[in-house]
Amino acid sequence: MIAANNVSSGASCVPPPCGRTFEDGISGSAISHNPSGTVRLHVPRPMPGQQAPPHRTRSYWLTGEQGTEVTNASTTQLLDASTGTWAEDIARPLGIDLTLFAPLRAPGDKAGTLLPDVLQQLNWQRQVPVTTVASHDTASAVAAVPAGPKDHFAYICTGTWSLVGLELSSPVLTEASRLANFTNEAGIDGTVRYLRNVMGLWLLQECMRDWGDDDVVGLLREAASVKGLRSVIDASDTAFLAPGLMPRRIAQACSATGQPEPVTRGQITRCILDSLALAHRRAIEQAQELSGRHVDVIHTVGGAARNRLLCQLTADASGLPVVAGPVEAAALGNVLVQARALGLVGDVPQMRQQVADSQPLHRYEPSGDRAAWDAAARRISG
Repeated sequence: MIAANNVSSGASCVPPPCGRTFEDGISGSAISHNPSGTVRLHVPRPMPGQQAPPHRTRSYWLTGEQGTEVTNASTTQLLDASTGTWAEDIARPLGIDLTLFAPLRAPGDKAGTLLPDVLQQLNWQRQVPVTTVASHDTASAVAAVPAGPKDHFAYICTGTWSLVGLELSSPVLTEASRLANFTNEAGIDGTVRYLRNVMGLWLLQECMRDWGDDDVVGLLREAASVKGLRSVIDASDTAFLAPGLMPRRIAQACSATGQPEPVTRGQITRCILDSLALAHRRAIEQAQELSGRHVDVIHTVGGAARNRLLCQLTADASGLPVVAGPVEAAALGNVLVQARALGLVGDVPQMRQQVADSQPLHRYEPSGDRAAWDAAARRISG
């Protein structure tokens, strides 16, 4: 069996000329930004009369069958968060003909079988099924969060960006949720990935690029040795989205809020990690408030799950235990969805138990002075 990952084309867009924003009411999905400052809406651009675009999907290359995977489709601003179908009320004012779009597929659906010419190139003799996976990497990662069936968990998918949120059974479509910039994206089995994008280790990566220093282990060691919460920044501030001169911009932001400017690389790195821990805490607290869901444990997956200092600081800031791992959650979620489609593993709790049983995990208990974190948060809350 082979996994089918959709690849959609991107087109820059502006809000529709209909007096409403993409993120309200129907799509329930927030507009996100990339480091170039461009707002992107992924909209297929088919030729007249052609379905959206078959030549841009790996599953089409493999099977000749057209389809649009739902976890990726849910990030386009064109999917109705309540019904899981294309949102006519958003597409129509933009002049988008949704009849041109390929049918929606859910993770685990059969995408087709390998085409004869593909089999010939591989020198395979028998038919091989192709299975649709959760092609949005965060959706696959959340599928592999090693939480127990009774856990009330939040997740942080970490790396250059931190995707912080909850797994819900239905979307949160309130105005307060929209203003807090939370998004309702599709997960496996009809779940909702209710999350917000936090800046993540982009801040540190940009500092390292500016310094010409790739010794992240040394920087983390130095950061662990300096005083914590000396200076913090709002890690979600769009002022830090653009690349370049990051150490200087961080120092200026600290000065602007009446805090000491971090000078050494260790101080700047510690400022970044303390600030990310505060951003994680704030996102999880807001997700609980807006959804009405309680959280008693945080699961962090992805590359930064290896960052022991950040994991501990997140536990300290939030007052919640943090379970770190697996690092390759997206790949594991991809494989487990395929395995389930073949009957090799059971439901989602069994999939997650497989991850918990097979992957190295590390638990961080909260420690330190919670009041100090509260005071640091007030410094950047205005």
